[in-house]
Parts: sequence; C-alpha cells; structure tokens
Amino acid sequence: MPNDPVPGDGTRAYVLEDQVGHLLRRASQRHIALFSELFADTGLTALQFAVIMKLQEHGELSQNRLGRLTAMDPNTVQGVVKRLQKRELIERRPNPADRRRIILALSPAGAALAIRLVDKGFQISDDTLSPLSPREAEAFLALLRRLT
Repeated sequence: MPNDPVPGDGTRAYVLEDQVGHLLRRASQRHIALFSELFADTGLTALQFAVIMKLQEHGELSQNRLGRLTAMDPNTVQGVVKRLQKRELIERRPNPADRRRIILALSPAGAALAIRLVDKGFQISDDTLSPLSPREAEAFLALLRRLT
C-alpha cells in the first residue's frame, strides 16, 4: 500500500512519529506553546527567562559563563543579553579584575521580576509534565538529565 512505512533495509520500517528527535521536538513545541501562553504578560522569551533565573541564582556572571550555564551559544546569549539590557532588566559593567571582561547582573527591576517569576517557572514545568503521573514525571526528568 502507498501509505505503509517503507523499510530502509527490508527489516524495519522507519516511522517518523516513533523517532526520538521527532518526539523531543514535539515535546519542546508543546512546552514553548505553554510557556508563551503563561508568560505572555511578561514579554519574555524562554531564553530570556533562563538568563534572568540564572543571574538570580548565581548573582554576577561573565557573559561566557552565563552562556554555558544556560546552554546557549555565544551569539545567542549576546542577543538575549542585549534585549534584556534594553529593557533595563540586567546591567553590564567591567570586571574589576580584568577590564576587558564584562560582568552581568540583574538590575533592581530584573531582580524584582525574577522573584515574581519563580512561581511561573514552577508552573510551566508542572503544566509541561501534566500528562504524566508524578512518578512518570520524575523518571522522565531523570532520563532527560542522562541524555544531557
């Protein structure tokens, strides 16, 4: 039949909907949609939220370290930082130990926003995992940690 999956080597059919990359992408799309809805009033993207929360957790960080902690490449973190700085949520200043390096920190407005966003951060995780039982969610997160 024309709609039957075609085996690549004659023994197994390749079904896109069963492949890890496809499933991870679909789960990510679901999470991003939920995030966008829950965080619409903040005007923040998921990456901007990640930066704010990492700076809240660690305090001052170099842009390089911030990128590593948030799993962003240098160009991406640079763009995120510029947009947050434009909104006056983060501040940049020279590192006193090495004037060539820049230190990033939350501004007072950014720090206040971070405190207000903590509950939303937990809520987005809960919403994303809501189709799973608590035990399944715990196992799923443990497996994702092993993959990363």
